[in-house]
Amino acid sequence: MTVFRRDGLRAAAAGICLVALFGAVGCGADTAPADRSGAIQRALDDAVRGGFPGAQAVLTTDAGDRTVNAGVGDIATGAPFPVDARVRIGSNTKTFVATVVLQLVAEGKIELDAPIERYLPGVVRGNGNDGNRITVRHLLQHTSGLPEYLAGGDPELRAERGTAQLEVNTEAVRWRRYDPAELVRLAMTMPPQFEPGARSLYTNTNYVLLGMLIQQTTGRTASAEITARIIEPLGLRDTGLPLAGETGISGPHPVGYQEIDGVRVDFTDLDPSWADTAGAMIATGSDLNRFFRALLDGRLLPAAQLNEMRRTVPFDRMPDAGYGLGLIHLPTSCGKEVWGHGGSIPGFETRNGVTADGLAVTITVNQLPTSEENAELVQRAFDAAVCSG
Repeated sequence: MTVFRRDGLRAAAAGICLVALFGAVGCGADTAPADRSGAIQRALDDAVRGGFPGAQAVLTTDAGDRTVNAGVGDIATGAPFPVDARVRIGSNTKTFVATVVLQLVAEGKIELDAPIERYLPGVVRGNGNDGNRITVRHLLQHTSGLPEYLAGGDPELRAERGTAQLEVNTEAVRWRRYDPAELVRLAMTMPPQFEPGARSLYTNTNYVLLGMLIQQTTGRTASAEITARIIEPLGLRDTGLPLAGETGISGPHPVGYQEIDGVRVDFTDLDPSWADTAGAMIATGSDLNRFFRALLDGRLLPAAQLNEMRRTVPFDRMPDAGYGLGLIHLPTSCGKEVWGHGGSIPGFETRNGVTADGLAVTITVNQLPTSEENAELVQRAFDAAVCSG
């Protein structure tokens, strides 16, 4: 996720159409009350006026999906976001990974408070990093203290001086193929950020290691386990981790833009291997909503593991939120209790969550925020959809 904060601290990374999907599709075909749709539409329009090419809200209940669009999915053609638009979902990948890890905990194959050294011997080592002192829970909750292999903080995604951090908006990183072990080795060239368990600091290295943990434990890739355990049982036909070497987005999708040195460029295609199990997945808003509803409904995890997932610590990227085990407790202006995550990757940002009464919301914009004000517009759109939907 990309979140800008006033304290300046780093945080890791033309036609307007209303589409109703409760059985009908088309501009102006909304079946929801006008005041609800109006609040969401206004918030999305504000996001477009604030600088995003386009924005889409997908709301899911037992009755089905409803989609609201603003702006464009393609600046060159003026086409809006497609219905069931596939996008890169960034760090929402973490919730899929955490769910599989906790399923393995429930099956007795992984111990939540065991050191990662037990499962990945010799992998977390060097420059003061010690896998004997870092547990699976630390990784899931970003309390490991491990260094971050990705650059982050401002829209230019600059690396910390003197580190091996990857700058993901550069052409060299954009098209290069990385494997998870290589990403972890990059992280191990740097010292820890803090003592394990001392605090929480959102760090992508944690979830690359969790993907490696899944493969070591099951003998199959994290992608295969996510597919077998989540995607196929829930029928998420438009969701998955890209195949090796797959740089495009198949199926209907908007163009994803990235602002680099003040110039907006088409960043839709890239090799997302640098994001791996920390953020490489692709999905639609409706698939994301179905996944999070199933997770929060208890259809993917036993109660004990879902309760662990909801045990939170302060979240460094959102002062009013709490981070659990790959799940975030999100604040809302209307006081609704919402659990979700969100994700950012060059080209796309998503905000998503599920209310206690089962309303699931995903907001997508097809460019990363370039300022705190931009980021706030996306959050306002999410809040409007949650509170008005």
